[in-house]
Amino acid sequence: IVGGHDAQAGAWPWLVSLQIHRAGVKFKHVCGGALVNENSVLSAAHCVTQRKDPYFWRAVMGVHNLWKHNKYTTKRNIRNITVHPEFKKETFENDIALFKLDSSVRYNDYIQPICLPSAHLYLYIDNQTDCFISGWGRTAEKGKISAVLKEAQVEIIPSNVCNAFDSYGGLVNSNMICAGFESGGTDSCQGDSGGPLMCYHPSTSKYYIIGITSFGIGCGRPKFPGIYVRLSQYRRWI
Repeated sequence: IVGGHDAQAGAWPWLVSLQIHRAGVKFKHVCGGALVNENSVLSAAHCVTQRKDPYFWRAVMGVHNLWKHNKYTTKRNIRNITVHPEFKKETFENDIALFKLDSSVRYNDYIQPICLPSAHLYLYIDNQTDCFISGWGRTAEKGKISAVLKEAQVEIIPSNVCNAFDSYGGLVNSNMICAGFESGGTDSCQGDSGGPLMCYHPSTSKYYIIGITSFGIGCGRPKFPGIYVRLSQYRRWI
């Protein structure tokens, strides 16, 4: 996350670190994910393009600092990975994947699922809504990933603004959502992919996942906010 700050431990209890097995016993954080029930993690399809075999992966829940696991930290192997059948890696269309854990996790103060919004809730998301991104990704465009979970508040940016000729110029379709700031400075970055764009809904006092971190040109550049999978279009697939 560029332009964010350290999250409090347990602030985003559905955040998952998806990691790939490296030589020996080491694992490397590759992407974020969001726990949606006791054995399913939503993430981005482009995270999986190199490694479709679930054997290489693990999911780590209830973690704040990637290098310091605590008594709440839970690790699971992956039973299977379902990538959206119409994912296109050239255009990032349908950039969504579902990781099934090999066994259910037990919820605690640091491990909870995020709500999937019912169809009508999407109507209420506008600039008045408090929306956040979170992840362990790079803290600068050419920087390093962060050991400690970061968070940042972002604005939902209308697609017509995002698609202006001096911005994404028509790349953003109706299955995508732009979030960040037109002036730049706050954004998701490499290593945040697959993590949630989440908005608070005051009348239910809950956070809902409305997007999945997908792509962008650079990180935090003016006129190039982050682009997220628009989750409302994928309820049936999920």
